This record gives sequence, C-alpha cells and structure tokens, in this order.
Amino acid sequence: MINNEAFAKRLQKVIDFYGESGASFAEKIGVQRSSISHVLSGRNKPSLEFILKILSNFPEVELYWLINGKGEFPSQHKSYSAKPETSTPNIDPSISKNTTEDKEIDRIVIFYSDGSFKSFQN
Repeated sequence: MINNEAFAKRLQKVIDFYGESGASFAEKIGVQRSSISHVLSGRNKPSLEFILKILSNFPEVELYWLINGKGEFPSQHKSYSAKPETSTPNIDPSISKNTTEDKEIDRIVIFYSDGSFKSFQN
C-alpha cells in the first residue's frame, strides 16, 4: 500500500528537482492540475496510470523509489533508450554475480514508454 504522505513528499521532490510548478508538471505528464494538487495534499492516491506517466516523462525517476522510497533519486543512470538493445550489453567485469558484498541480481525489469515491460529473472 502506498503511504500517501510519503509519496506526496517524493512527488514534491521530483517537481522541485526539475524546477517545475505543479501546473507545469501536470502539463508535462498529461494530467489535470487538480490531480497533482490532490495527490500532493493527500486527498487522492496516485493511480498506476499517473505513476507511469511520471516514469515515462522523467526517466531519472525510479519506480521503486517513487512508490515506496527505496532506491535513489535522481537515478544514477545517465542515458535511457526507448528501444530495447538488440546486442549483448557491455558488462563491467568488476560487476559479477557474487560481488564483495555477496549480493546477487535477482531480477531485472525493463519498462517501455508504452507501459509494457520485460522481466528477466535469475
């Protein structure tokens, strides 16, 4: 369940980061100004469509950070592509399945601008 108050603070952080007003942010993501106001005030919970519009227009916003505050904002990824890569990506040899912290990648999810996604699980 999304904590409305915490979500509103993260949404305000996104709006402030881009130097937008509530009205200009609403215009950029394609929602009514009142939608932003109602979410920021805690009156309404954000819909999935609302969240997806933010993610598709502002690629530095991470899904899990926006929803539950886990992760970081802005994302450290510098570039995003609307089209999936067809070649094998270059993998840094220092990043391996077993890092020095003994962490393993469990799943990678790629979200596309049309709302679809691909999930790759270990």
